[in-house]
Amino acid sequence: MFWALVVVFAISIMVMFAQFMPMRFNAFIAWPILFVLGVILLVLTIRTQMEGKLKRFLLITGASPIGFVVFVFLHNIISGLFNTEEAIFFTLATMVCPVGFLVGAIGSIVLNAKRIKAN
Repeated sequence: MFWALVVVFAISIMVMFAQFMPMRFNAFIAWPILFVLGVILLVLTIRTQMEGKLKRFLLITGASPIGFVVFVFLHNIISGLFNTEEAIFFTLATMVCPVGFLVGAIGSIVLNAKRIKAN
């Protein structure tokens, strides 16, 4: 589940920042997939008997795409209701959540690699 989330995240970032976008693919298609994969990763991580830093990093990795989708939704709702540009949820969605995802994913990979090397 973790690797599926990392791959979908990477694809969505590449498509959003690509110089050209294929007309048939829209980056917004990946958002519901990221949300569902994040929920699944959170549930699986909470249900496991894992403890320590690896569990925290996996929780951050799963919570970040969920937060991204929720904050984008809240930003659009508030902007539409009050007819103004809302900056807090926008900043959380575009800066904090992707950085949180990268920190969680890289931390999980490093800790898992150390654990495998120790065994």
